[in-house]
Amino acid sequence: MSPLRLSSISSAGKGIELGQGALYPVGLKILDRLCVVIGGGVVATRKIEGLLACGAQVRVISPELDERIVEMVQAGQVEWLARGYKVGDLVGAFLAFAATDRPEIQGQVVQEAERLGGLLNVADAPEQCSFQLPAQVRNGDLLLTVATGGNSPALAATIRAELEQNYGPEYGLLINLMGRIRRQVVVDQEEQDVHRRLFHDILQTSVLQALREQNWELLRQELGRVLPASIDWEHLVSGLQQQGGNPES
Repeated sequence: MSPLRLSSISSAGKGIELGQGALYPVGLKILDRLCVVIGGGVVATRKIEGLLACGAQVRVISPELDERIVEMVQAGQVEWLARGYKVGDLVGAFLAFAATDRPEIQGQVVQEAERLGGLLNVADAPEQCSFQLPAQVRNGDLLLTVATGGNSPALAATIRAELEQNYGPEYGLLINLMGRIRRQVVVDQEEQDVHRRLFHDILQTSVLQALREQNWELLRQELGRVLPASIDWEHLVSGLQQQGGNPES
């Protein structure tokens, strides 16, 4: 896929032609944060699964639940208030999601979020959202997102599919490996320029190919060629092997 080129961007951000209310890209840490989901259907299920994957404390409010959410409640992963929405349910929420099939309820949730100044995602109504959920590809700590401002979910899905083909699990493994190396480098060396050259040199090797193929012998050879003697590259490779090449580990 050819890279997009933005030719009119200056260092100060002038010349960027964005409409009013353009989305500001940001990554949120929601570990142990209260996130409230209004609704208990299929859409709510997807929202909840994404929140749990990032360690959020999830409260779902709905008189009925999709079977998958019931399982999450029974497993103690989700708090369930078995009733309909009422004003005040968003108090204390870091993020809120309106995911019912009733427009009047959706509207009430929007009004409360606006009054509280809270962050709200409204299913199938991007114009009412204070934040949107982009299409995403995640491999370990690698997170690639695609957003179209709600104008074309189909295009976002198409681009996501291309990203999935081009950035597979080997990239998650590469980031895992780089993080392990960085932790040793920070301890053992002081020069930032040396650090930058080292990581640049790693990317010029066949390390990515070795990770893609899980060719641990090739990985040993490549790391042994570029890493300083102060770094135990054999231990790094053994650690990845023991995890079974899992970028999430």
